[in-house]
Amino acid sequence: MKNRTMHKGVVRYRRGYAANEEMMEKVFEGSHHANGTEYIDNGDLCNGGKRDGRDSKGSRDSAYHRENTYNKDDMYEKDDTYQTNGVIQIDGSSRFPWILRSEHYSGSGGTVGLGILSIILLLAGCLSRGLYYSADLYPVIMIAAGSILIMIVLFLVGIRLEKEQEQEQGRKQVPLSRVHWLGNNERMVWRMIRIPGILRVLWPLGMMTCFGVHALTGSVSKQGSMDEMLRWSLLAMFTLLTAILAARTDGARWLACGWQMAGGLLVLSGILAVCGILPLPFGVMRTADPEISSAGARLGGLLQYPNAYGAIAGMYALERLIAAARVIARPVPVGRLIAAVLPLMPAQAALLLSESRGAWLATGCAAVAAFALQRRGARLPLLLAMAAPLACAAWLYRQLAAAQLAPAPVPGLLALAGAWAAALLGTLLLCRLWHSGAAKAPRAAALTAIVLAGAAAALMAVASTADRRAAGVGTGVSRLQMWRDALQLWTEAAWLGHGGDTWRNMFRAIQSSPYVGGEVHNGLLDLALDTGLIGIVLVAGWFLLTQRCIFHFAPQLFPSVLVFGLHGAMDFDWSFTLFWMLFIWLGAWAAALKMEAEGIQRSGGTVEYTPIRSKSGSKLRSKMRSKSSSLFLRYLPTQSHPSAVPMRSYFHIFQRVTARLIRVSTVMIIFFWLGGTVWLTSRYAVAEVQYRQAMSEPYGTPAQKVHLMAALRSNPNRSDIVISLARTLPGREAESLLLNNLSHSPMHPQIYIELGRLAAQFGEGQQAGVYFKQAIALNRYDAIGQSAALYWMEQAARREWEAGYRERARQTAAAGVQMYERYQLLAEEVEAGNVRNDRRFVLEEHAPGYGENLRRLASASSPSFTPELTKRSP
Repeated sequence: MKNRTMHKGVVRYRRGYAANEEMMEKVFEGSHHANGTEYIDNGDLCNGGKRDGRDSKGSRDSAYHRENTYNKDDMYEKDDTYQTNGVIQIDGSSRFPWILRSEHYSGSGGTVGLGILSIILLLAGCLSRGLYYSADLYPVIMIAAGSILIMIVLFLVGIRLEKEQEQEQGRKQVPLSRVHWLGNNERMVWRMIRIPGILRVLWPLGMMTCFGVHALTGSVSKQGSMDEMLRWSLLAMFTLLTAILAARTDGARWLACGWQMAGGLLVLSGILAVCGILPLPFGVMRTADPEISSAGARLGGLLQYPNAYGAIAGMYALERLIAAARVIARPVPVGRLIAAVLPLMPAQAALLLSESRGAWLATGCAAVAAFALQRRGARLPLLLAMAAPLACAAWLYRQLAAAQLAPAPVPGLLALAGAWAAALLGTLLLCRLWHSGAAKAPRAAALTAIVLAGAAAALMAVASTADRRAAGVGTGVSRLQMWRDALQLWTEAAWLGHGGDTWRNMFRAIQSSPYVGGEVHNGLLDLALDTGLIGIVLVAGWFLLTQRCIFHFAPQLFPSVLVFGLHGAMDFDWSFTLFWMLFIWLGAWAAALKMEAEGIQRSGGTVEYTPIRSKSGSKLRSKMRSKSSSLFLRYLPTQSHPSAVPMRSYFHIFQRVTARLIRVSTVMIIFFWLGGTVWLTSRYAVAEVQYRQAMSEPYGTPAQKVHLMAALRSNPNRSDIVISLARTLPGREAESLLLNNLSHSPMHPQIYIELGRLAAQFGEGQQAGVYFKQAIALNRYDAIGQSAALYWMEQAARREWEAGYRERARQTAAAGVQMYERYQLLAEEVEAGNVRNDRRFVLEEHAPGYGENLRRLASASSPSFTPELTKRSP
């Protein structure tokens, strides 16, 4: 009987499909709107073409449930994949969902490809030091841009093949392509535009455009602006991929999988590196400064920077904490509970081992916010999930910190295994008490255990912070000075900024004390310096809209994004491309959950047709006609009758031409963007390879010169390549090369040092003094640079004296004496000023000798030089 029933269902399926095909042809041939536009009447569609004399029985043959069996109630089941809330959905080509069933499953290959590519890019960011350095960006950009270009080409080829198939079928059947099918390019552009969340790409594209404008019009560092432009181009491509992935079926699962893989990789690699199992160079930062670390070592993991690593560990720990709390809130099997709680202890231990006070503070604030936003009944499960793992993580932190994060492998593994097992066992016991069903004793015991575990964890975790506070607060004072100087620098270009790498190139010229800081340790200030208020508005709008979507549709991700924002305002996390990739990933994940919650069908270009019962179809036909025509008009081009309204056909032609121009322009812009990114990145990658090969060659050899020249041809903007090559060239050629590079890096002090050295060798003392003064103004707390300037000023004065230009020699020597006196006064101020001297700015050993020789030359008619001082260059 079962086989017989299934056979009848298939027969009815084919019968209904044929009836619908015949009915669709007649409806398209005979139905016209009042203004000449063709439409489909829902009544004709759902009643099986009753206008032709057939009864309502035909409508029964067009209704099937998921197993392709006949539904006697003439209703569509709500759990059908292709039917939402009792509606029929067709794609842009007007083929019914049962035809698309095979296409849906074959299209899952595209979802798999998108998911794998997106996860590969995310993991590449984890494995490449967070994509902080530009050299690490280039391979990832090549992979992303090349993959997207291949996807677009395959998409266009698929559209072309589909077009040819449609034309071939149109020769055999009734041609419906004018009204029934959208054109090739129309369908492509429509499908791309209809992807939910695709407009999120505009935010990183806006930032990319800002840096591109700075690179073209001039900035503090053209290379820095170009690198930032490429970085934001990568983020735009990554946003595009994740938006498409989020819009596809099972996109949320792929995004969840990628988040778990990235977080697990970062956390476990760091923990295993501390235990001595995984060799991770520079994974642990060691220092003897108690202000930086109370244990003498801090975990930086794959990012090699403890503060950023702690922030990511906090983001991952909070997301896992809320997920575990949801599982604990209801009785579940032990295996599922263990799987939910398993990542918590390592993530919290990694956060503590980073010893980042900013990450602890940001994670704590986000945890408090998550606790406050929970419903009253969901707050206790959150504490249950946090208590035991946090206590065990704090105990493990104290054990590893006592060994300065370098325990013996066996004791380290035993401590890790014991803490992990205790965290799981403690959580299971707390859950058993919570779900025991007794009166109040179990819950009271659970609450008591939570309070004790939280107190113990707080006492053990705060110990290191107290030690660092007792050692001093110099790092905090240095950051305050940085922020003050950065605000002053920002006011010079408040709206547009100075371009990429502004702080890194200009902080030495404006710093009020000799602190060390190639980063401003504040993401907002860094963006303000680079792009001004325009960049701040773009990033703030992007962040707020993403946070709004997450708050409404994925509240479990809200604390993680809050950590991203809070810690980014305290440190330079946003200089790591990985942080923005994680932010984009969480936004796409929330968008995918939003589409699942709203029940949106994520196959491109869908039209909904509401089924009508056969008995009431004739009564509701006129009522639904206007609604169906309005829906259908969105997707069908206007078809006018030339004999009735001749001007409408001209308007249609103009509309089609305009649409084609827009499509062609859009496609050309996309290909120009991706192709230009690939071309520029490949050149920079070649320059990086050539420069590294040159640095591996012996200094001054012809092979080194060949590699440097090849690197310069590929990337003429990099100052380090120009300086290294200039040192191998004759004097005038080197001077010309350096002067040309000043237009790309006008704030680079080392270029002025090199120009001053060349001018001193030519015997041009006054010009050398100009260059050295500019170099000192750009980097006044550089003791080595100041001493080098004095040495070469002495050499220039001596050459001028020996050449017979004694007055010029005295003037050169007098300028050198002024440099020495300012240098000496600045060193005395730093020594007596009771400020942090992170750069170790002092009066160099040979500087007094250079100053004495310059005084003799400036005052005597026949000066005597000290040979042992003038022969040595600093």
